[in-house]
Amino acid sequence: MSAISTHPETASPSSAPHSRRDTTRLVLAASIGNALEWFDLTAYGYFAVQISKEFFPSGSDAVSLLLAFGTFGVSYLVRPVGAIVLGAYADKAGRKASLLVSIMLMMIGTFIMAFWPNYNTIGLAAPIGILCARLMQGFSVGGEFGSSTAFLVEHDASRKGFLSSFQFSSQGVSNLLGSLFGLILSVSLAASDLQAWGWRTPFLFGLLIGPVGLYIRRRIDETPEFVETKVTRAPVKELFASHKFDLLLAIGAVTLSTATNYLIVYMPTYALKSLGLPQSIGFLAAVVAALVLTFVAPLTGHWSDKVGRTSIMFVVAVAALFTILPTFMFLNGHPTAAVMIAALAWIAIIKAGYAGALPALMAEIFPTQIRGTGMSLAYNIAVTIFGGFSPLINSSLIQLTGSNLSPAFYIMMIALLSLVTLVILRRRGAAS
Repeated sequence: MSAISTHPETASPSSAPHSRRDTTRLVLAASIGNALEWFDLTAYGYFAVQISKEFFPSGSDAVSLLLAFGTFGVSYLVRPVGAIVLGAYADKAGRKASLLVSIMLMMIGTFIMAFWPNYNTIGLAAPIGILCARLMQGFSVGGEFGSSTAFLVEHDASRKGFLSSFQFSSQGVSNLLGSLFGLILSVSLAASDLQAWGWRTPFLFGLLIGPVGLYIRRRIDETPEFVETKVTRAPVKELFASHKFDLLLAIGAVTLSTATNYLIVYMPTYALKSLGLPQSIGFLAAVVAALVLTFVAPLTGHWSDKVGRTSIMFVVAVAALFTILPTFMFLNGHPTAAVMIAALAWIAIIKAGYAGALPALMAEIFPTQIRGTGMSLAYNIAVTIFGGFSPLINSSLIQLTGSNLSPAFYIMMIALLSLVTLVILRRRGAAS
């Protein structure tokens, strides 16, 4: 077992602090792929109603929506495979090499989403093409989080929390852009135009992000910590031979972060289908949530460098456990725009308060020689089980139980799992 340190560490000579300009370049290089991933995911989630009708037509709108969310979830099944392949590649060939491969694959998947013909044009090939695009993106994203987080923490050991928090801050930026697209398009376009072509606009915009990210990543240097580390020839074998429990702890730590994030993605659909609100209200609330995530995550990451990771995350998980049900009860009792915005802002505070410290904590669980593999696999197993299928789970639970409060009970279960994990991590690492 590796020793887990959840306290801030002092910088080593190999990872001395960088100038502000260098830090900005490193953050952009590492987080832009994550941003592209989440922009595409956000666009898919926010326009699931339109995508379901274009590619998964059936006699029931509910069934079409479930098929669309099912495809959204199925793509996550390949993420652990991508995590093993690209994570191991990052531990053997370097963080930079893995980051270049992942962003190129993501660009191909985004291209398919933007231009693939619908069911009325090519029949069954339409949903198959969308599934292939999601599988390709799922594979590429599988190695993205571990490689990019390792890249950030290994450049400056004294600011691991702050630097790696931009993994989730960039998700906030992506969610903000996706929400703005949803809000603007849903308000400015007729429903027929939104259905016919408007939903593709975000994916066309996403194609502009990929080449920029590829250019930046080609110009970055490998991390000093990786260069100085003796490379293991079989990182996957070493992970399962000596760090299985570390892997389980890392999975448990991710659960609340991923479940709350996908709840935010699901909320515009929830507003429309469960509360009877205009979809534009859901998008407006999501814009507020994205702003919260963008700015609160780095503050949490910076704070975690001062006081430790688990202390902050534990308090936030407790808050999630005891406040999410009252939040949903109040929202369903008062389904107005103001309450929707306030509810989603609170969920985003929980997400950002927890996730801002999460990447650095995960990096501290695994040693350098298997960090890419360990983080990638842990993150993607957790996201696959507790994140990617959560929109489908929430939609299904609401239909099965007839209760609009079902998503709250799901989050409460996840919060308990994360709390148990954090308690174990605190005891093993003697963290505050």
